[in-house]
Amino acid sequence: MRSKRARIDRFLCQQLSISRRQAQWIIAEGRVSIDANVVDSIQQMVDQFSHVTFDGHALQSQKPYYIQLNKPAGVVSATKDSLHTTALDLLPDNYPDDLHIAGRLDVNSTGLLLISNDGRWTKRLSDPSYQIQKHYLVELDKPIHPELIEGFKKGLYFSYEGITTRPVRINVITDRNVEVFLSEGRYHQIKRMFGHYRIKVIGLHRLAIGNLHLDATLKPGESRQLSEKEVANIFITPHY
Repeated sequence: MRSKRARIDRFLCQQLSISRRQAQWIIAEGRVSIDANVVDSIQQMVDQFSHVTFDGHALQSQKPYYIQLNKPAGVVSATKDSLHTTALDLLPDNYPDDLHIAGRLDVNSTGLLLISNDGRWTKRLSDPSYQIQKHYLVELDKPIHPELIEGFKKGLYFSYEGITTRPVRINVITDRNVEVFLSEGRYHQIKRMFGHYRIKVIGLHRLAIGNLHLDATLKPGESRQLSEKEVANIFITPHY
């Protein structure tokens, strides 16, 4: 099915190469089910993970996958790359081919990376308008100062995009090691914000996205699927 979401009669027309009238008759005869429920209206919708059967035979049965990966340095956040190992290269071979990445990390950055074949879920995580908080551990080449903390809190102007960043919170661990909490993900945002104060980021590790923390048992390069609870609760506003 080309569209991620379609009306059942249109879906049947595409899958069975039949007319709209034929699809309506098949539905009226009770021969079509969505997620084990007999379809009783042509208005019912099918999405990419709906289990659709016709006369007991599956027309679509795609499973959603939600995966967290502990990304190591040197791995690119991409599905394909001819020069580097990609995040998807690190996954077991039994996953489908339509996986994609939500919230990329630079090649030298490490930590929590989310991978899925559910486009609506990853869009919500990646779109700045949803304001999903990300939590990073950042190592710097110079000590920070109060002016920087206040500047991050107010937001910095990025002339290239013509935008001012949303407020960013910093928790100081040492003068060169800080936690950063932000709710958007502009291009190289953390590095550019510190660069505004002529401070270089020499290490960046993502600890959490939304209410989901990196699994501490995962070694660099290891991954696991998320539980149903983790998939749903990631959008709850965290309190850290």
